[in-house]
Amino acid sequence: MDKQPNARSNPALQDAFPPGRDAALARLAGFLPRAGRAYAARRNHDLPGHRDVSRLSPYIRHRVLTEEEVLRAAVKRHGPDAAAKFIDEVFWRTYWKGWLEMRPSVWSDYCRGLDRALDRVAAEAGLRRLWEAACEGRTGIDGFDSWAQELTGTGYLHNHARMWFASIWVFTLRLPWELGADFFLRHLLDGDAASNTCSWRWVAGLHTPGKTYLARRENISAFTAGRFSPAGLAREAPPPASFVPASRVALPAGDVLNPGPGQGLLLTEEDLSPGWLFDAGLSPVATATLAVTAARSPLAVAELVGEFTTAVISDTVARHALHLGPVSQVFTTDDVVRWAIGERLSEVVLAHVPVGPVADATKGLATALTDHGIRLTRLVRPYDAAAWPHATLGFFRFRDAIPELIRHCLEAEAD
Repeated sequence: MDKQPNARSNPALQDAFPPGRDAALARLAGFLPRAGRAYAARRNHDLPGHRDVSRLSPYIRHRVLTEEEVLRAAVKRHGPDAAAKFIDEVFWRTYWKGWLEMRPSVWSDYCRGLDRALDRVAAEAGLRRLWEAACEGRTGIDGFDSWAQELTGTGYLHNHARMWFASIWVFTLRLPWELGADFFLRHLLDGDAASNTCSWRWVAGLHTPGKTYLARRENISAFTAGRFSPAGLAREAPPPASFVPASRVALPAGDVLNPGPGQGLLLTEEDLSPGWLFDAGLSPVATATLAVTAARSPLAVAELVGEFTTAVISDTVARHALHLGPVSQVFTTDDVVRWAIGERLSEVVLAHVPVGPVADATKGLATALTDHGIRLTRLVRPYDAAAWPHATLGFFRFRDAIPELIRHCLEAEAD
């Protein structure tokens, strides 16, 4: 456990994704003029520079910018109809989050499947060579190799390219989908357990019965302006032999905040806009930051991912310094307990941590704190509480609730 360090400055990040809220707001402002009909017309084009898409996902993933802020800005600029496609893309992330919150076994199954796939990589030389070639961009498949190298070099990949890449990985190279999902999660600055795992499952035919996604040469050529035209791709994307729907559990209800003395804030990489907690009455006497990017994979996570996460956490601490009290950095559940005891806290408050690596890393925290007479209070952001209950089936059913959710966002700002 250490005091909060200064953020490192990586030239690659500064060029592509400058960490921090100021950079995120500037990117949002620069993109907004194109968030309406221009986005709808051009969003699927994977072209150098990615000017046709927002490139806001690394900031939204860590809630340096919140979904509500981005949605309100798009609606105010273009109206809900002209901005409908962009609004849908923001809500896809919300949908996946809510869907996985109600089906946590999908994440557990993925983790077990990844362990089995890595055991195969260790035991099967042919599989290991193919997997390494795919990760390093040495397959000889036009486009695929460039996307692998772009991902590892920048921490980002266009959404349409992600779909093509995943389809080629699963159906042309016939590699386990869990290895591909892990490759993305190790390198994406916006790597998120829900969006990443569920999107790979959707491509592989594990999300919607009978539905898979097949990458086609003509489609790739058309939407990359002829930059890539891969030959030899799979002609079929057969669904799994059996389909087992994931069992559903109740959404987390969240706790109630009762402002009082001795409260500390635990700030995680999942929600770096803590203003809503202060508005609810939290006035922490001390704050600890928890970043566990290494827990995203059993393998080494890309340095860019760790550096971006560290930098946006440090930016959050600097922006909210007057509200946080003394700030420490913690790495494990034991660290959190030692910090809470050392600061003489009666309660630790944190924004709800969704299903994924951070939730896994903090499992057992409530019990560990209770053993020392310290409460753990987990608060669900109102946006999530409003949206997640609609993620019961497919996205198109979820979409029916979007007008109501947009009204909720606009009303929340008015309040």
